[in-house]
Amino acid sequence: MAIGGISDRINRRTLLIGGGAGVGLFVAWAIWPRRYLPNLTVVPGETAFGAWLKIGEDGHVTVAVPQAEHGQGVYTTMPQIVADELGADWRTVGVEPAPLNPLYANDLGAGELFEGVFAGVPEGLKRSHAARTALVLTAGSSSIRNFEGDLRQAGAAGRVLLCKAAARRWGVAWEACSTQGGFVLHGQQKLRFGALAAAAADEQLPKTLPLREGAVGRLSGQSLPRIDVPSKVDGSANFAGDIRLPDMVFAAIRQGPVGDSRLVKINRKAAERIRGVLAVIEAERSVAVVANNWWAANRALDALIPRFETRGALINSDSIDSALNAALAGPGQRMAAQGDLAAVFKGAQVVTADYRVGLAVHAPLETMTATARLDAGRLELWLPTQAPGRARAAAAAAIGLSEESVIVHPMLIGGSFGANLEHLVAEQAAVLAKQMKRPVQLVWSRYEDLLHDRFRPPAAARLTARLGPNGSIMGWLTKIAAPNTGRALADRLSVGDPAVRAALALQGEGDPYAVAGALPFYRFPNYAIDHHPADIGVPTGHWRSGAHSYTAFFTECFLDELAHVAGTEPLSFRVSITAEPRLVRCLSTAAALGGWEGGVPGSAQGIACHSFRGSHIAVLAEAHFEDGQRPVVDRLVAAVDCGRQINPDIVRQQIEGGLIFGMAAALGGSTGFTENVADARDFGDLSLPRLADCPDITIEMIRSEAAPGGVAELAVPPVAPAIANALQASAGFRLRRLPFTANPA
Repeated sequence: MAIGGISDRINRRTLLIGGGAGVGLFVAWAIWPRRYLPNLTVVPGETAFGAWLKIGEDGHVTVAVPQAEHGQGVYTTMPQIVADELGADWRTVGVEPAPLNPLYANDLGAGELFEGVFAGVPEGLKRSHAARTALVLTAGSSSIRNFEGDLRQAGAAGRVLLCKAAARRWGVAWEACSTQGGFVLHGQQKLRFGALAAAAADEQLPKTLPLREGAVGRLSGQSLPRIDVPSKVDGSANFAGDIRLPDMVFAAIRQGPVGDSRLVKINRKAAERIRGVLAVIEAERSVAVVANNWWAANRALDALIPRFETRGALINSDSIDSALNAALAGPGQRMAAQGDLAAVFKGAQVVTADYRVGLAVHAPLETMTATARLDAGRLELWLPTQAPGRARAAAAAAIGLSEESVIVHPMLIGGSFGANLEHLVAEQAAVLAKQMKRPVQLVWSRYEDLLHDRFRPPAAARLTARLGPNGSIMGWLTKIAAPNTGRALADRLSVGDPAVRAALALQGEGDPYAVAGALPFYRFPNYAIDHHPADIGVPTGHWRSGAHSYTAFFTECFLDELAHVAGTEPLSFRVSITAEPRLVRCLSTAAALGGWEGGVPGSAQGIACHSFRGSHIAVLAEAHFEDGQRPVVDRLVAAVDCGRQINPDIVRQQIEGGLIFGMAAALGGSTGFTENVADARDFGDLSLPRLADCPDITIEMIRSEAAPGGVAELAVPPVAPAIANALQASAGFRLRRLPFTANPA
């Protein structure tokens, strides 16, 4: 009998992979479309159950995870879902990166990342395009939301097959069997998973796949220990920089300033005198040094004293500000609207405020890194990547190979915050490996990583509102000048895909990504959101929470200003216009936990909130100026409703990390530009908070049975406005520019 186009009778002989009966068994079932077969590899004594799960004769359970692990916990939460449905013993559960396969395409992640850039494209076409192009993607806090259903079905299918194999041995009905702690159970009888895995390949699935019910013995919802922590603590975890291959060499690179730069002069002899240097490789826009160790290669770059010629207008902090100002003063494209705003504003007294945010850096602990080996026409890449299929396509194109000739080994990521969506380092490593005819590990220095970051774009905003006689908001206009980051990112990640470029051409000049989060989740009868595209001459990219990091700052600060004009307490002002009950509960919970005093002058308290990715958060901040100069955050209180939690500890870790990340961006983490070169050259230039600067943090997770929402980015957007509102209450003047200074706007 066939279900969904695949026979539910498992044929052991036709599904063996790897070349022989001793290699292992591969089980397929109806939930996978016929056109995309799983391609997990197995070792002797292992059985693979579909695209997600393998079980060994010794009882070990391995879950394949297509999402990149960069600290957000997917190497624990995704296996936890499978293990819960399977009834596995958590102590036996492991994880491995999934191979590239359209089965793991993340169409939800693409939609969340690009924030409406493909709004006009039918959903079916977007999903089919994601699968067809193997758009494996870690972005948009989408991992659990996109894959929970698949993971549960994978665990349930494995459980049913194991129960059927055990029931056949015992001569009982398989429905009378259950699983728990790595055993199949029937009364007093029990068998380990490992003893049944191979036999389960001869079983068939029922027409309806039953999911587990009840709360007894469930792993989902427990704060289970993270799978990736022990190896990270003892140093055995492998990152891209840990890769060592026979005959491998090490490379460092120096790239020209931002803009149309060309390499014009180097001191090759000085570099070649450094011990260990093997080659100096010039390119049009960069120069690389290859040596028998990375330190020698990087020292040689300094000795080269590379000189670049940059054509076109100079890019400075002033020119970036001027570009934003000109864009804001010029015509924009209306991205969203409701009601008749022109009629509401005509002849009325309105409140207006201007805000601005600077370029923000990613600055993860791990700089851009990739190892490449080209052998017999096949390229292998070891690199941290949030988009392995796109890195494969880019590297293949860089050296003239087909994508099928490139194998990507995704590595653990030492932080990312969106930086590893980019794939330039993969192209560079592939080119160097081809030229050197041996494996090459390319590592960008911290200097290089900061100078050639794909920065979070700067933005300028002008917000205008009309208040009603009772303090209500009758009309709201947000005008945002910012680069077309989403359109550029979509084009880069598509690697020239004509379907993506056609979709972009339909959108006009505006960029939904650039104003994401600006659409009010408050009740306004009349509003409009305009994007004013700005060409700043600096490359920009996705940064944790994207444009929400600045649109929430604009909205939540302006709401506070309106509350003051209306003579209304800021919390009550928000609650009165908030349409989402779950967000109202977050606001009231944060206020109660934080001892909210109404944001009155001298209280040093501010509050802000945000909703996105299906989750809600409110943040209360307490802050002051030290010696009248340096902003200091004393306390952060967050109330979060992110729906059902797979692993509460990991959720709490992500919220806490997001609060610190958002605070760092409010107090520093930015760079200016001087003659096409970023001013920040090292961590010391970023004014990042240190351990002693970290405030007291209280987090309240509101219990909810709603579907899981996004978590990894959730806490970032409301932190800066909460701090700004607190500093207003503390010092009596409003800061309208990120990162903060002590000077009133």
